[in-house]
Amino acid sequence: MTGLVIVGVIALLFVIGFLFVQFSPQFGGKHSEANIAQYKKSGHYENGVFVNEIPTSMEMGFSKTMSILKDYIAGVPNNAPKRPLPVQTIDSLDIVNRPDTVTRITWFGHSAFLLEIQGKNILIDPMFGDTPSPHPWLGKSRFSKGLPIEIEKLPKIDAVIFSHDHYDHLDYGSILKLKDKVGQFYTPLGLGVHLAAWGVPQANIHELNWWYEIKFEDLTFKCAPARHFSGRGLGDRFSTLWASWVIQGTNHNIFFSGDSGYGPHFKTIGEKYGPFDFAMMECGQYDKRWDNIHMMPEETAQAAVDVNAKLFMPIHWGAFVLALHTWKDPIERVTKKAEELGMPISTPQIGEPIILELAEKPHSKWWEVLE
Repeated sequence: MTGLVIVGVIALLFVIGFLFVQFSPQFGGKHSEANIAQYKKSGHYENGVFVNEIPTSMEMGFSKTMSILKDYIAGVPNNAPKRPLPVQTIDSLDIVNRPDTVTRITWFGHSAFLLEIQGKNILIDPMFGDTPSPHPWLGKSRFSKGLPIEIEKLPKIDAVIFSHDHYDHLDYGSILKLKDKVGQFYTPLGLGVHLAAWGVPQANIHELNWWYEIKFEDLTFKCAPARHFSGRGLGDRFSTLWASWVIQGTNHNIFFSGDSGYGPHFKTIGEKYGPFDFAMMECGQYDKRWDNIHMMPEETAQAAVDVNAKLFMPIHWGAFVLALHTWKDPIERVTKKAEELGMPISTPQIGEPIILELAEKPHSKWWEVLE
């Protein structure tokens, strides 16, 4: 009898999981035949999936999978701060009244930013949810309580830029709250089907291939390669493209790495689009067992050198537990390597503004006092 009950429970959980994956809007849209025909012309689409510029295996093998599973079960001490991270708040009127001559960058934790440039408000990878998962039960909450400013208090957003469709970058709940106050959305190829499925007008969605660019009033957005992957549900890995981005204005040239393993594309981007006044570089959620899709901190500092950045900020840390390192490890290692390389680095708290016109940028080691 006990065995039948266990089998029944397992079967029920399987059915619930299957139905959730099939019908939950969290998983996004589906690609049409016309979409796929377009992807085939991109030069980065083979055998029904998008591919990286250089070979990037995602195969783990049995022994590697078991070692990762074992480590996740065991856990890592200090993988999250013992108390919520400090957050500096933003007033909506401060955004509205900002002079058009000021370029200001505000970190929301992880890879989410508000970029204020040339009188425009641009969000980058605005994951504002509490957990990076299709359901709150399936993820751990962010390290901070609240955000620098809640979505409801944000003024009009002129544009949103996405790097790829993973849950820690593209959040369903955030899009539902944002979509009616955003002008235009810019994404790599394929990601737009998710936005359209969630109610964003197709006319407001612009999908770009690597090395393509688009004008947005007096700014230029350039879609560049990254070394990563995509996918939100079962069987859709590599179904949308992943990317880094260049935001080029009249006075400032800015780079956003998205998620990426280290590779020659950084040097190519630097030669083609650099130098950059400011670069946001992935640094976090890494492991030697998957370092082809997420840089190690020392590689992050080197990548900033490669893209020809005058100043860089490590991102993709300080918000969520997604890997097997302590929460301070990314920032401690990258700051050390940046110093060795002579690479200028900025390390703001969440919500602390970086104003590019000012000579002094945030660089305190604020994490050292948090135990």
